[in-house]
Amino acid sequence: MEFCPTELHGAYLVRLEPVHDRRGFFARSFCIEEFRTHGLEAHYPQHSISFSARKGTLRGMHYQDAPYSEAKLVRCSRGAILDVIIDIRPDSPTYRNSQGFELSSASGDQLYIPKGFAHGFQTLCDDVEVSYLISTPYQRESARGIRYDDPAFGLNWPESITEISEKDLHWPDFSQ
Repeated sequence: MEFCPTELHGAYLVRLEPVHDRRGFFARSFCIEEFRTHGLEAHYPQHSISFSARKGTLRGMHYQDAPYSEAKLVRCSRGAILDVIIDIRPDSPTYRNSQGFELSSASGDQLYIPKGFAHGFQTLCDDVEVSYLISTPYQRESARGIRYDDPAFGLNWPESITEISEKDLHWPDFSQ
């Protein structure tokens, strides 16, 4: 695996290094030792998937408050997404900055999102599946979000929004 630093402190694009032969390829998508060597979270007690049927579906921007903050390793296993993260760690040099990444089943790229980031994505085609390794089990009372169009961040989504949850429509402004 190749760990590519992003513009946001502590976040990495993790590129697979496939070994090809006539059958196809083989690649590691996670290795405890390599993640630890890079100083990244290596314990993921929760594995989750999401499926979105329609192009333009938006999920996010989600995070969990301490002490249940989550590190995530996100991979698009079918289709393609624009994955967006926002650094919401007040002591971070990239606080309130955001960055988007196209993740697809074709590329196999994964996004490592450290604790203290909001995360969301928009589907770029129909029938999209996204898998997550998550460092902390979900705690409903700690779940938080930032509205997808919060003016504090000026996020630009590439598609018209075709599907979004009521909860995601009504998160408060980050400044509140």
